[in-house]
Amino acid sequence: MCTTCGCPPAETHTHDHDHADGAHHHHHGESKIISVETNVLEKNNRLAEGNRSLFSGHKVFALNLVSSPGSGKTAILERTLRELSAGLACAVIEGDQQTDNDAMRIASTGVKVKQINTGAGCHLDAHMILHAALEFDLASLDLMFIENVGNLVCPASFDLGENHKVVVLSVTEGEDKPLKYPHMFHAADVMLLNKIDLLPHLKFDVEKCCEMARRINPGIRIIELSAQSGEGMNVWYDWLKEGVDKVRNK
Repeated sequence: MCTTCGCPPAETHTHDHDHADGAHHHHHGESKIISVETNVLEKNNRLAEGNRSLFSGHKVFALNLVSSPGSGKTAILERTLRELSAGLACAVIEGDQQTDNDAMRIASTGVKVKQINTGAGCHLDAHMILHAALEFDLASLDLMFIENVGNLVCPASFDLGENHKVVVLSVTEGEDKPLKYPHMFHAADVMLLNKIDLLPHLKFDVEKCCEMARRINPGIRIIELSAQSGEGMNVWYDWLKEGVDKVRNK
């Protein structure tokens, strides 16, 4: 079971009790899970609003980066920080179940990073973000990247107080990911389609993938890029700069 959101393990069952005067069913396990999830999400949403006010009050543009493992999320972040941090003051909150490998990669760019290990937890939550954010000098920052745990399910439900969710999908994963994980693509404002440098070597239909993403979320902004070759990264950077400017001028 996820230690923070109560996602049920595969062996969770409901219990049916049959009575002599007819079948009468009590789904105790199911109702308990729903109650736990509702309470956790309500508490998280209250904390997320506090985080949003904290970031807004310091004029920090905050992004929640989400993806499945192996999409190239950390590689995008590394290149972004190396190429943008001279002009924008950036910081990173790095989420992983175990190890600080990605945090070490981020630290090598010279940008400040705070590691959160979630253990059995499958996502970051607003309480974790609050504690990590308060370790930074927020008044000196322009841009806060939150790199979530590699998972396209639970992070969709947990608001962290960010300005936008940004979902990363790589061309090595398959163009139907938006239909398989609709809650995440519906929750995201931006989709980064990564590893487009590999398209000549793959059977991946970019147009079909984008159509599926827009079927789930008609307003989603799609940016095609490659963290490896640099293609399309300037479009991503322009979007980031526009977001920073909007937050500054609120």
